Order: sequence, then structure tokens, then C-alpha cells
Amino acid sequence: MPPALLGAKLVHSLLLHKSSVVAADIDLFSLKEKLSAQGIDVNDSRLVLCNLDVTDEAAVADFFKSAPNLSGAVNCTYPRNKKYGAHFYDVKLSDFNENLSLHLGSSFLFMQQSAVYFKRNRQVFSLVNIASIYGVVAPKFVVYDNTKMTMPVEYAAIKSALLHLSKYVVAYVDDSRFRINSVSPGGIFDSQPEEFLKAYKQQTLGKGMLDVEDVIGSIIYLLSDYSRYVNGQNIVVDDGFVL
Repeated sequence: MPPALLGAKLVHSLLLHKSSVVAADIDLFSLKEKLSAQGIDVNDSRLVLCNLDVTDEAAVADFFKSAPNLSGAVNCTYPRNKKYGAHFYDVKLSDFNENLSLHLGSSFLFMQQSAVYFKRNRQVFSLVNIASIYGVVAPKFVVYDNTKMTMPVEYAAIKSALLHLSKYVVAYVDDSRFRINSVSPGGIFDSQPEEFLKAYKQQTLGKGMLDVEDVIGSIIYLLSDYSRYVNGQNIVVDDGFVL
């Protein structure tokens, strides 16, 4: 999943749906470039841009303290260290632990502070986490044959834990006005090797790798009142890959 592309396209779609959007990124200059590349006017009055490091506890707490009237949020961040993506036998415990801390830890922090925000304001709030099919089923390693690619073990651990952690938080808050749901996409096209694309497509019902736009609708549904009593759930968008 290319998180930067997902975030930028989601902002574009939300603005088209007449929503007001707060877009946050660790690099504000890069954020403006990503949004501009999608044809978004970064000076749009409905759009607020801000700097945010989701691994920084104080920064995330301050973000929610100073945020305007939020009705929801989407966490499509993907923090990881430089060793991320190694094959299973090459992963060092220190890197495994660091990547879990960065990605799952920051997701915990974002959910926790979303709950604090709701507790303080008592207004309807819907959080959408971006999980993965590999948080639902074991990897189909055959699709990586004849490539240098793999499915990182940290990714499977993080995304599966994220699904259950989402349920934990909504059960703990125990208020139907506060919702956390997840979207688990299949593979997203991002110029992967042709050999991989062919093998992946054979595991689907015909689409193969998804486009980012294929995922956006489910996210918007979970943010909207149409899913008012959908809570702690996970929508798999994968054209049958997990069947």
C-alpha cells in the first residue's frame, strides 16, 4: 500500500464530497507537493494542513487538543525503519521490535488520543484504520516467486494486531457515538515487477492489483452516517484474494 498516495487521493475525494479536511504529515512541504500533484488547491478554505509525527506522544496529544470540531479521522500512516522489508531469516529482533513500536505503537497512540478527544467533546467520532488482507490471512508467498520481493513479517504482525486493537478500544470506550473500523485492502498497484503482477492476478477474481481509488469508497462509507452503527468491523477490499 503506498500510504502517501492513499492519503492524497482520500483528501481529494473528501473535498469532492464537500467535506472539511485536516491533512497531517510529518513533512509539511512534501504534503503540499502530494496534494498539489492530485490537483488539490492547498489554499482551499475547507483544507487545513499541519505537521504531525504520529510516533511522538506529545505531538499527537497536542494535535487532538488543538484540533477543530472533528467528526472522524483516517490513519493511513506507515512509519518504519530503514531495515524494514527484509526476508524472514534476515530480520533482526531489534528491527522487528522497532518496526512494531513505530507502526503498531503509533496506531495505538492515535486510537488512544482519538478516544480522549471523544471523551472530552462527546460528539460523534469515526476513526478508520488501514489494515491489510495480510492481517486477515497468511501470506501467499507463491506470488513473490521469481522476484526479490517478500511480505515483511512485521507487516503481518502489525496489521493483525491492529484489527484486534481496534475492537479493544471501542469495547473499552463503550459508546456507540465513538467508532473504530478498519479497511483491509489487497495489493495496491505501485509499479511492481511484471512477474509479481501476473502471479498476484491469478489469486484474484480478475482485477489483480487494486488502484487506490478502489479502496476510497469503503473509507468514506465508514466515515459517514451510512455506517452509523458499524463498529469494530473490518472491510476487506481485495477482489477475492482471501477466498
